[in-house]
Amino acid sequence: MRLRSALVTLPVLLALAGCSGSQKATISHPPASTTPGGAEIPSKPLAPAIALHDASGRSVRLSDFRGRWVAVAFLYTHCPDVCPLIAQNLNSALRQAPDLRVVAVSVDPKGDTPAAVRAFARNHRLTPAFHYLIGSRAQLEPVWRRWHVAAAPGPSATVSHSSFEVLVDPTGHERVYYDAQVRAKDVLQDLSRLRGTV
Repeated sequence: MRLRSALVTLPVLLALAGCSGSQKATISHPPASTTPGGAEIPSKPLAPAIALHDASGRSVRLSDFRGRWVAVAFLYTHCPDVCPLIAQNLNSALRQAPDLRVVAVSVDPKGDTPAAVRAFARNHRLTPAFHYLIGSRAQLEPVWRRWHVAAAPGPSATVSHSSFEVLVDPTGHERVYYDAQVRAKDVLQDLSRLRGTV
């Protein structure tokens, strides 16, 4: 399902995905016009900072990817439904867009161990351009707050969490919001359309 221009009203509410949640989360910069696959953000705000580490312990910052397009997502490795599909679609886009990177931030500090992330990357054949970032709750919560992400434990080790993706341009500005049903072809169409606008 595509985000629609009717979502312009403040605040934009997104149901938490995952897998069992019913809570809501707000987005600070609502989209205003539809794009081929998402909703364009006309104000082009600077994307909030992300500074965490990956499963190998390497420090990764969103700002490391200036000069490239970045899709930012919020996932967890034990998700039974939504997260694997998001990862699969973003990974497919990565394979076709050399100037794209993915920064996926964990919403499950307990379950997203380095071993779990390595297994997730292996099982879903994630490319090296897919950066899955983890940390303790104390490290992750400030990132969730800056990005207006809600995350709460659910039954049977699931996590209810905000499920959206943001396409960030090479200058570090937010350009497009996608919902949980983001498709690779949507991201690729948006990249093709927006590349000349930076």
